[in-house]
Amino acid sequence: MRVPLNWLREYIDIQLDPEQLAERLTLLGMEVKGIEAWGADWRSVVVGELLTVVRHPRADRLSLTTVDVGAGQVLEIVCGATNIAPGQRVPVALPGAVLPGGRRIERAEKMGVVSNGMLCSGDELNLTSDVDGILILPPGTPLGTELSNLYGDTVLDIDVKPNRGDALSLVGLAREVSIVTGAPVRFPEIGLVESGQPTSELLSISVEEPGLCRRFVARWLSAVKVGPAPDVVQVRLQAAGMRPISNVVDASNYVMLELGKPTHTFDAAAVHDHRLVVRRARAGERLETLDHVQRDLAVEDLVVADAAGPLAIAGIIGGASSEVSERTTAVIIESAIFDPLAIRRTGQRYALRSEASLRFEKGQEFRLARIAADRVAGLIAEWAGASVAAGRADSAAAEPGPTQVPFRPARIDRLLGTQLGPGEQRAILARAEIATEAPNGPATIPIAGEVKPLTATAGLGEALIAVIPSWRADLEIESDVAEEVARVLGYQKIPPILPHTAMPPYLDSPLGVRDLVRQTLAGAGLTEVVTAALIAPRQVEAFRSATPAGPALPGDDPAEGRPIRAVNALSSEHAVLRQQLLAGLLQVVALNLHQGREDVAIFEIGKGYGYDEASGLIREWWRLGFALTGASQPPAWNRISRPWELDDGKGLVELIADRLGFAPPAWTRLVGEPVFHPGRSASGASEGALVGRVGELHPALRATEDLRAERIVIGEFALRGLAGGSPTVANIVPIARYPAIERDLAVVVGQDRTAGEVERTIRSAGGGLLRGVRLFDIYTGPPLGADEHSLAYRLIFQASDRTLTDAEIETTLAAIRAGLAREAGGRIRA
Repeated sequence: MRVPLNWLREYIDIQLDPEQLAERLTLLGMEVKGIEAWGADWRSVVVGELLTVVRHPRADRLSLTTVDVGAGQVLEIVCGATNIAPGQRVPVALPGAVLPGGRRIERAEKMGVVSNGMLCSGDELNLTSDVDGILILPPGTPLGTELSNLYGDTVLDIDVKPNRGDALSLVGLAREVSIVTGAPVRFPEIGLVESGQPTSELLSISVEEPGLCRRFVARWLSAVKVGPAPDVVQVRLQAAGMRPISNVVDASNYVMLELGKPTHTFDAAAVHDHRLVVRRARAGERLETLDHVQRDLAVEDLVVADAAGPLAIAGIIGGASSEVSERTTAVIIESAIFDPLAIRRTGQRYALRSEASLRFEKGQEFRLARIAADRVAGLIAEWAGASVAAGRADSAAAEPGPTQVPFRPARIDRLLGTQLGPGEQRAILARAEIATEAPNGPATIPIAGEVKPLTATAGLGEALIAVIPSWRADLEIESDVAEEVARVLGYQKIPPILPHTAMPPYLDSPLGVRDLVRQTLAGAGLTEVVTAALIAPRQVEAFRSATPAGPALPGDDPAEGRPIRAVNALSSEHAVLRQQLLAGLLQVVALNLHQGREDVAIFEIGKGYGYDEASGLIREWWRLGFALTGASQPPAWNRISRPWELDDGKGLVELIADRLGFAPPAWTRLVGEPVFHPGRSASGASEGALVGRVGELHPALRATEDLRAERIVIGEFALRGLAGGSPTVANIVPIARYPAIERDLAVVVGQDRTAGEVERTIRSAGGGLLRGVRLFDIYTGPPLGADEHSLAYRLIFQASDRTLTDAEIETTLAAIRAGLAREAGGRIRA
């Protein structure tokens, strides 16, 4: 918000210089982002007095003037304006002057006469909106004075936070300055003289949506003479960043900046039956808005309408049909309290955001609907000579009193790390106009509000009650009061202390597992990506699993629940929270393929989401996903290119399991999953530590998602500790003193037996002497049967206390052969 200090001084005395004031406001939470010397671009523009004004001898539309610019200096200046006369004080741009926008003024010949400068209009100086005439200054304005010394100002650019809608006004910021300086705030006087018929006989109002419009106040003004607002008003609006329009519209904008309350003015002659209705738009209704755009209204929109149709989109923009113009003689003032969320959604729908809608979105003080309507009416009466009808139309005239928030001074001190005590806390809150009083008995302390309210009970003498001013809607619970105490006291005045509770000597990083997974996959040549959590509904259905991958791991939510839709999605492609990572990963693959990058190896660590209707809880589960396509190793002069395949995906998972200290995952054939290729996919699990699936993307999905690759390997896994945890500390095993002995074993089993099943059988039968099993060959063909294959394993035997004998190894091999025959139906291949 732009805050001209000269205007702010109307409401409070300020002794601090702009830099000091900016620093103090920033410490209060009102961050001053910049300080502007407004009017500094009026260089060599001074006050002059017109001595003579005669017609130009060679041009009927020009005048020759002589102007006294002080110090006895008289200049001849040619001027085309018609509103000038001798004796007037006007702004004069001397030769060499620079005007806003960088326009330079020099001596120039105009129709045979040399003009030594220029007489300036308010528009040329960005002071007023008058473009047709010269700006006429007050008669007593000192001659020769630089215009920047008269009308220049210092403007603070203040970033008002979303919870402080009350501070989006000069009066609200004056209250903040009062906290700093202790100077009293001068609320603007509403000098209102009413006459004629009562408002109730001239107009009527009806609110059909009280949930979206808590209060609607209207006033009637007649005998209005629309014209420019006073120059001082236009100067203030320009300095605050608003364009002056007319005395009626400027009165509405002036009050919005002054009190923070947006209002709207209708041409009363355009309101049918003089009846205003606040309702939702109806199907098929259209409205030409003030920017002269025809808009098709949505049935969710709140509008202000008359009998003929909508007149304005409530809180957003008015309609062109009821716009105040030079022909307007009667005006209806609207001052309402609209629902912040409804205004925000409507503004986003039409991509319209204004100073008014910004204030509505942050919430409005209830009583301001009445005060602002009266203030605007008084200003229009003063600036446009209007007559104000007696009374007002008001849909909710009863105004609630201040709210009360009980708090415990001892708890405030504990939260802040201070030792202020009740007395000093009460004095601090009083600086922010928050009164305090003692409760009559035990008090219920609000700890948390909104979705899950939480309260505590304080005994007699343990609590105080904060009486919250009506404009401070941000103070609702005890912690809000603590924050206000800290803010008013000054954060810089709170001494740093150590926590009262003992801190643990060491705390493992909750990101340890994620970081190690990232390091491992990056070292394997993969690139981490981050994709959007919101995806298209079709992607949720396309990548839905037929069966769960496995049970939830410790510390993680179960992957269950229906998809969660965004209430106000920005687009249909980002409307549902994902339940898996594959859709986003494949979008990245598709983008790279379309750009001609055929070798892609990426991974992501992220969350899936679901709503469990049985428990009413939102479920969030962490997953690791990856996608591989193209060459796993690029071709070179000494090697050929090799594409990514299923075993590479499994190898990555086994590498991660090894780095995290998990048992090697057991693999089983994956069938019936529509996302994965029916013959080239597997499920992997390491009990209590790892579970998931890996395989080639189903050819049908590859075509549906327009993925121009012959083969794409994908995988998604849950890992213990991914939701938050540190890796297992590796135990160092001494180098073995006794040698290991290797034996190769080839076993023939049916094609329906997987290598993983056979390996598990070998490990189970091998006992404690078997230290390692590795598959190194698979053979099919003669002399094996058509439904058989041979799996060759290298077995490693070792004991920690002796060198194994051939007899011990043969005994173990015999047990393995027997186990393979019994459990896998296998025979040893000679």
